[in-house]
Amino acid sequence: MCGIAGIINTDPQREQALKRMLGALEHRGPDGEGIYHDQQATLGHRRLSIIDLAGGQQPLYNADRSLVLVCNGEIYNYRELRQRLEQDGHRFLTNSDCEVILGLYERHGEQLLEHLRGMFAFALWDVKRQRLLAARDHLGQKPFFYSLGQGFAFASEIKALRALDRGQPRMNLAALDQYLGLRLIDAPLTMFEGIHKLPPGHVLSLQAGQSPQIRRYWQLQQNPKLAGNEEQLLDELQAKLQETLRLHMESDVPVGAFLSGGMDSSLLVAMLSRDLKVKQLPTFTMGLSYQRFDEAPAARAIAKLFGTDHHEERVQPEIATHLPDLVWALDEPSDPLSLCTWLLARFTRQHVKVVIGGDGGDELFGGYDRYYGNLYAAQYSRLPEGLRRKLLAPAMAMIPESGWYKSLGHQLRWLNHLSFHSGSARYAASLNYFYFDAERRRKLYSNEVQERWPNLDAEAAIRTPYEQSQGGELDRMLYADSLVRLPNHPVMITDRICMAHGLEARSPFMDHELANFAARLPASMKVRGGTLRYIQRKLAARYLPAEVLDRPKQGFSSALPYLLQAEYTRLYQSCLRQSQLVQDRVLDRQAIAGLVDQHLAKRADHGNRLWLLINAEIWYRMAILDQSKEDLRRELVADERGTRRAS
Repeated sequence: MCGIAGIINTDPQREQALKRMLGALEHRGPDGEGIYHDQQATLGHRRLSIIDLAGGQQPLYNADRSLVLVCNGEIYNYRELRQRLEQDGHRFLTNSDCEVILGLYERHGEQLLEHLRGMFAFALWDVKRQRLLAARDHLGQKPFFYSLGQGFAFASEIKALRALDRGQPRMNLAALDQYLGLRLIDAPLTMFEGIHKLPPGHVLSLQAGQSPQIRRYWQLQQNPKLAGNEEQLLDELQAKLQETLRLHMESDVPVGAFLSGGMDSSLLVAMLSRDLKVKQLPTFTMGLSYQRFDEAPAARAIAKLFGTDHHEERVQPEIATHLPDLVWALDEPSDPLSLCTWLLARFTRQHVKVVIGGDGGDELFGGYDRYYGNLYAAQYSRLPEGLRRKLLAPAMAMIPESGWYKSLGHQLRWLNHLSFHSGSARYAASLNYFYFDAERRRKLYSNEVQERWPNLDAEAAIRTPYEQSQGGELDRMLYADSLVRLPNHPVMITDRICMAHGLEARSPFMDHELANFAARLPASMKVRGGTLRYIQRKLAARYLPAEVLDRPKQGFSSALPYLLQAEYTRLYQSCLRQSQLVQDRVLDRQAIAGLVDQHLAKRADHGNRLWLLINAEIWYRMAILDQSKEDLRRELVADERGTRRAS
């Protein structure tokens, strides 16, 4: 795990520029720095040492130094690949897992990617051919950003590219539209004009002096569906998860695990302890003062059951104090999940460098309410439209809207809303219902933005992969989530927030071979009636007590706008009443004021929408107006204290 950066051009000041970029990535690799430089290319690396502690410094080279590699991530099957390459006569110079990429390139060229199993983003410079080859792992666990200006530049985080280009940045309005509509920003967009995100499962090749060529090298396969009865498929899932866990434990430093007490993390801890015989596995939990959302007691019980070396920290989440740090770490507007991850990662890094997490389980096995909700909406839509629109909708409107977003009133309104859509449009609507749909966004934008961007279509990011899938409705939803939501929301947050603390997070559920197996499972093995993650629950029942399996998903991060209402109210005043996005004619002042007033008066529930606006505002002040996170934090905390004294 580390940070990588590079520049391909003939600027004589390249090496000094790259050092600025690496300085911006120091948090990703606090254990060392390395640079390669020639007349055309400069590649750099910041190291977090995990494997081959003594000899794994990068850049890495082949025997005659005609190939240069910088890589961020872990190649989990490197031992198998190394043995095969050595049998073919390849000579290795280090014990680094990433060095196998050089040997594979010499044997297979671009087809080397067919052999890798891991999480990675790498750049390989072919000195003789003056050619760069860069790639991002199958499901997008590791980031790769690039820009085209005076040549070509790449980095693990946007802040490194911003350190290279000291000009006035410009906000990408299409990315802002996606964030407000879907709470994510899909590749190739970023929040900055001129900075691009390489999509997961893609490879980029660049001949010096030419434009980059990008192609997909891997596709999630949902067909043909797997044959076999339930027990056979369950046994096969168990074996595949055992295998990927074994690979994910490869490390020269201690490995721990996040433990929430929910099914994903509890199953992984149980299998590590029982099947892999990991003794006293370090586990980490964040305890909260909100009893309904406190996962610590359940995690404590699992830790005791499997004899882990358990660590627990109780925290009182604060928004104003941490928001500038979150936005700085993410390089884009944050999410409630990022605050929870920040607190847990900060605590975990005090004990270990590597931690196992549960990202991907929901998207692989069907773990979100919206999956069966969309299926129910398809049935509900068979009622006459007039009945739904003229009788049922007014009746539902009588149920109070304000309050917890999973309340009965919200769920009924959501279901009725979806019934007027179909196919990919229905799934997109199920995602943006609590955010800003197209009509809400149109009202939110200033007249100038509406005139310049009449065809903004954030929902296309979800509709397109949904329509590309060849499966049924559930398969289409899972496919869209795996390609778009998974890499751009939970996985992005995990990488950026954990790496802000120098912590490597590994996600066994996101092994691409396991993902392909899960994708080919019949839909009935994932969502059956109102039961989510059916086959995963069956597997978990082999390891976990019933009270864990029956424990409802708590979702503390999604509840933050409701639990911390007093602090949010102060942020509405400090961030939205004096909005710079309004002053710079991006958003409309009256539209924002209307949302705030309705929410505070409890005439409507805009909690999640106002969270998006607060974060967009803070990102804009830091990224575009260049306000430092320290100055912004002082301003937000001072406003909060002043409001408290006034009240």
